[in-house]
Amino acid sequence: MKQCFGYVRVSTVKQGEGVSLEAQREAIERFAAQNNITIKHWFEEKETAAKSGRPGFNSMLKQLRQGRADGLVIHKIDRSARNFRDWANIGELSDAGIDVHFANESLDFRSRGGRLSADIQAVIAADYVRNLREECIKGIRGRLKQGLYPFAAPIGYLDNGSGKPKTLDPVRAPLVKRAFELYASGQFSIKSLEREMDVRGLQTRNGRAASKRCIENMLSNPFYCSLIRLKRTGEIFEGTHKKLISAKLFETVQAVKSGKAIKRVTRHDFSYRSLFQCNLCTATMHPERQKGHVYYRCHNPDCPTKCVREERIEQKIIAVLQKVRFSEPHLEYISNAVQQWCQKSASPELAKTHAMQLQQVDNQLEKLDDAAIEKIIDQQNHGRRKKELLLKRTRLEEAKSNAGKMRTHPATVRKFFERLKNLAEHYIFAAPNEKRQIVEIATSNRRLSMKNVYLEPANWLLATQNALCVPYGGPQRTTFRTNQELNDQQIEQLIELSLSDEAGEIQVILDSESNRTTHL
Repeated sequence: MKQCFGYVRVSTVKQGEGVSLEAQREAIERFAAQNNITIKHWFEEKETAAKSGRPGFNSMLKQLRQGRADGLVIHKIDRSARNFRDWANIGELSDAGIDVHFANESLDFRSRGGRLSADIQAVIAADYVRNLREECIKGIRGRLKQGLYPFAAPIGYLDNGSGKPKTLDPVRAPLVKRAFELYASGQFSIKSLEREMDVRGLQTRNGRAASKRCIENMLSNPFYCSLIRLKRTGEIFEGTHKKLISAKLFETVQAVKSGKAIKRVTRHDFSYRSLFQCNLCTATMHPERQKGHVYYRCHNPDCPTKCVREERIEQKIIAVLQKVRFSEPHLEYISNAVQQWCQKSASPELAKTHAMQLQQVDNQLEKLDDAAIEKIIDQQNHGRRKKELLLKRTRLEEAKSNAGKMRTHPATVRKFFERLKNLAEHYIFAAPNEKRQIVEIATSNRRLSMKNVYLEPANWLLATQNALCVPYGGPQRTTFRTNQELNDQQIEQLIELSLSDEAGEIQVILDSESNRTTHL
């Protein structure tokens, strides 16, 4: 009685949970009983045969070449191989005198006719895989063009079945968004962000802490701003799933990631480092700690400006920020004026402007695709340029959406000025890194001369004062300087200011400071 190996295979682990493997075993056992064969050892595999390199299959071939069995019994030809390399290895076994049997095919593998018939079936099996791959790719691309992501949802999103867009994970999505915001601040490296998110409880789908590689992939994935990117080809598609972060935040993270992949550790994290210049020689003032005090020095030996204590700088900053004050009646007046303007204004010009800008981007995308079809531009540059245009389109859509929200929710304007009215108090109680950010955003022309400190409010802050008709630097008033009402242009300016990048950045800082104070 011949001693043979038995080989059974399914393409995936999920298929292995069914009855296919057991059915193959039963068919092989019946064949063995009818042909006086004993199955010496079983080899079971749950991998596709489209590619070579299956560990179980290779181990079986090695043992057969070593003479540990007289032959091999497989259920069907397509269970053994669906690629020509593995099929050639089976042919070499037969040429070496090792019997190869197929339980479901009545053919003599040793005869010329049987071998030819088996070769034809093997070619058909390989062709079936190629055709199946093409059909799968066609289906995947169809889904991608529909804006659907046909793969597993990235961390922060949930799968909802085939043909449905991913939805935000109520537990992980806020943590992922916070990870983007923390990294964009420039205060974290990938490694420190990994530790921070572990403390905050960010986990992968299998319940493990997000690794460094997971964090890196997450920060590089445009899926979170509603764009789908294929890593292998670099192609970009617009997604229909809800965005988690803005396009601006994603671009900021990429800029930080490319320039500060390995963040240098600052031994002495001074509050105003690199923010002030010498007014006489334009050199950057360098901070130093001496006898418990921080001094900002000009290192130019020929410059008469020597040093200024940090306390003097902070007093000047507070004095400048204290000038930005307006009362509760001002806020009420602003809210009522914006409310009335939003009700009467349909803003056709703004809608027309957004439509024209979006149309221009769509035209550029169409020309870019035409250039790729005509091979004027290579695939790599096409993917890079398309990603830039789609991010630009996303930004324009966000601006259009924000403009629409502002017209139906004028309270957003009030929230902005509510935060801004006590900017100096927020600065005093802010954390050191938040103080630095407030100074960067809210001031300009920061200079030191001899023992004197000079700085001015940023242009957007001055524009806020002017739009409110409140004189900068004047005493706090309960009424406007003039009795003239805010006109439409001034109200539009207020709305634009509350939607500006600077306003968004300052609100994030002040909200963070307020939340921390509330917890304390």
